Amino acid sequence: MTASATDILPTDQSIGDVSRQLTGIPLHFPARRQWWIGMAVAVALLMLFIVSVIELFTRGVGIWGLNVPVTWAFAIHNYVWWLGIGHAGTLISALLLLTGSEWRNSLNRFAETMTLFAVACAGIYPVLHLGRPWYLYWMFPYPATMGVWPQFRSPLEWDIWAVLTYLSVSVLFWYTGLIPDLANARDRATRRGWQVFLGILALGWRGSTIHWHRWSRTYRIMAAIAVPLVVSVHSEISLLFAASQLPGWHSTLFPPYFVLGAAFSGFAVVSVIAVALRAMFGLENLVTRKHFDVLGKVLLATGLMTGYGYVFEVVDVLYGGNPHDLQTLLDRTTGAYAWLYWGAVVFNFVPLQLLWWRAVRRTGWALLLVSVSVIIGMWLERYMILVTTLYRDFLVSSWSHYTPTFWDWSTYFGTIGLFLVPFLLAIRFIPVISIFETEKTLLDEREARDG
Repeated sequence: MTASATDILPTDQSIGDVSRQLTGIPLHFPARRQWWIGMAVAVALLMLFIVSVIELFTRGVGIWGLNVPVTWAFAIHNYVWWLGIGHAGTLISALLLLTGSEWRNSLNRFAETMTLFAVACAGIYPVLHLGRPWYLYWMFPYPATMGVWPQFRSPLEWDIWAVLTYLSVSVLFWYTGLIPDLANARDRATRRGWQVFLGILALGWRGSTIHWHRWSRTYRIMAAIAVPLVVSVHSEISLLFAASQLPGWHSTLFPPYFVLGAAFSGFAVVSVIAVALRAMFGLENLVTRKHFDVLGKVLLATGLMTGYGYVFEVVDVLYGGNPHDLQTLLDRTTGAYAWLYWGAVVFNFVPLQLLWWRAVRRTGWALLLVSVSVIIGMWLERYMILVTTLYRDFLVSSWSHYTPTFWDWSTYFGTIGLFLVPFLLAIRFIPVISIFETEKTLLDEREARDG
């Protein structure tokens, strides 16, 4: 059997072969050496995070480079960056499920897994930034004897509810989609330990018609809930900035600008993971060059929309004529932090133009390099948005530069370990690609080809 030009997967592979290949990853784990190297690096970064947090709790947030007027810096900057990365998993899985786009089926599982741990890395930052994180429970409405309630008009309160809601829905959506594959792996497992472990997680799934009916309805309901959360959560984050009166932030452009930027950075990370896992586990038959091609197109599209936000932000400032906004724009383009602005422009949009060429989009290492460039560019952009607005306050007497300290950097790099360790464990113990959805894609392609 030969694949047609429209097939996303090669049709010369049997359903049984795909099932054995994907269940064999957790049951037999063919990539031990690469996985252990990655885990060693991830654990080292996680230990750096633990040391940084201990130092932070011992000495306070003064170990960071915070000062007046830059009282927001790496903590909020990396919070926004991590949460943006986490949005692509929901977009790929939930939105494309509802629209019936079958190219998602080889990507959605690890994209959803990425979302969980990226959101966890984002959520840890507001907790660390509290200064006294052991009083985190003050952020929740509980029956306090003094009758004191949280200040629901505080942006910090918005963070708590936005992140917890998004994380909760993402976990439920991820686990719901995983249940049939856990049962598949359970039925193929030969060791008693694996059978018990996977059997408990599969919740007694037997693949009956009623099971599939209830599962399909639940899965689509969860997807319908998750999609608007992507927009609402990152719009809320943008309002942390836009609700203020500070020049450079007080703009109605911020909600769509932040949502598109989140999708842009998130799809870049999905592309990096897709290229890496394809090479690590030999998944060339399931994560094909056509998947790279589609990822490249989506990355290019979200990048162009983000670039439109850059252009419109300048037009908005020039049209408005507010002197404070004009000064902030001048600071961003020619001031002490101009390297951030132009670095974001170059890293985000110059290599991105290579994706206009189909050959580049379908080449793994080229897509990888462009995606890494975007990840760096979006990190610089979040840094630029924060610092270039805050370092020159309305009061000239409070102007001051911000320089991150060793502990700023160590906490940030430590969160990369906080992301990688559970992600690597997840790809070790669960099917990294959705088995039943991949099989469905193969069947649909064969039916379409056979007429």
